[in-house]
Amino acid sequence: MKAWPVLGILAVQVILCLAHWFLYITWVHFWWPMSSAADETLRAVLLVLSSTFVVAALLSFRYTNLLVDVVYWIASLWLGLLNFLFVAACLAWVADLLLSPAVGSAAIKALRPQLISSLFAVALLVALYGFINARIIRHRVLKVKLPNLPPQWRGRTALVMSDLHLGNINRQRFARRLAAVARKLDPAIILIPGDVFDGGRTAPEWLAEPLFALQPPLGTYCVLGNHDEFAGALRCAHAMQNGGFHVLQEESVNVDGLTLIGVSYRQSTRPVHLRGFLERLQLNGSPSVLLQHVPNRLSIVEEAGVSLQICGHTHGGQIFPFSWVTHRAFGRFTYGLHNHGKLQVYTSSGAGTWGPPMRVGTHPEVVLLTFE
Repeated sequence: MKAWPVLGILAVQVILCLAHWFLYITWVHFWWPMSSAADETLRAVLLVLSSTFVVAALLSFRYTNLLVDVVYWIASLWLGLLNFLFVAACLAWVADLLLSPAVGSAAIKALRPQLISSLFAVALLVALYGFINARIIRHRVLKVKLPNLPPQWRGRTALVMSDLHLGNINRQRFARRLAAVARKLDPAIILIPGDVFDGGRTAPEWLAEPLFALQPPLGTYCVLGNHDEFAGALRCAHAMQNGGFHVLQEESVNVDGLTLIGVSYRQSTRPVHLRGFLERLQLNGSPSVLLQHVPNRLSIVEEAGVSLQICGHTHGGQIFPFSWVTHRAFGRFTYGLHNHGKLQVYTSSGAGTWGPPMRVGTHPEVVLLTFE
């Protein structure tokens, strides 16, 4: 294994250990006194839980079986709950700091167990809501005006399905639900801007089989996202091509008068390569749609004359408070339809999840674009 993945894994594990240590310190401070047996049990449980997600993720890259799926499910659920417990613990310390001068040290000691148990109970309820919310796929309808659009494209619909993350969490059943939504919406074309798969050694052909059965009149087009590349770019591309998807890897195709362009995640991270590829297309004002996983390099895309860029990747932040991080990284292009000069950019919050199978503050979606 190369050095940077090892360092990345170590960094994640250190962060998780610190988060669990913070939970331990918080519980001991607010629920005191504890027996030595209870204290030792708490430390042992948190120590084991602190490594579950990294262990599950590493196992998923080497093995595919029911046991790995179960471990991954447990680890992912705990990771989501940990997020909200961590926020609750922070709020507990803030409340303790603010209430102590007002009620006195004796009173605050008596209130601490009720305070921490109430906040942790709320965290559990929020995690439960997030899990249920992530299972309910919404479909959004949106109209997009493209300059010089051919007459035959006016009124046509394109279904955007991003970030499916088919893998240990979102299995074939999830793909069947998406396929049912697609059949109901009956689009002329399906566009998938990356992360069809979550990564790991899962079977891509089996997972996406229900989607391969879809036959929109103008076809299904997709690009590779970062998680597709984690799972093995060639393996995922072959699986999708064998299933009837058109996998666009730094190429463009003419779809009944509309130029459809695809750039893989790896190439989108290389500005010089991206600029050179797009300039060679010589779009010259012709209507065009770019599938690119991440909503970045927008100035390069605009200068090349692309009409519409369709992205995913951000999940809209997926769960609070990570929505703050994505908004800091991508600004208004974190979610929705926005303009970057003459370029229109649509970023979907995606249909699936990564890590915690939860959504709080965002919703899973597929989007039906109507061209005007």
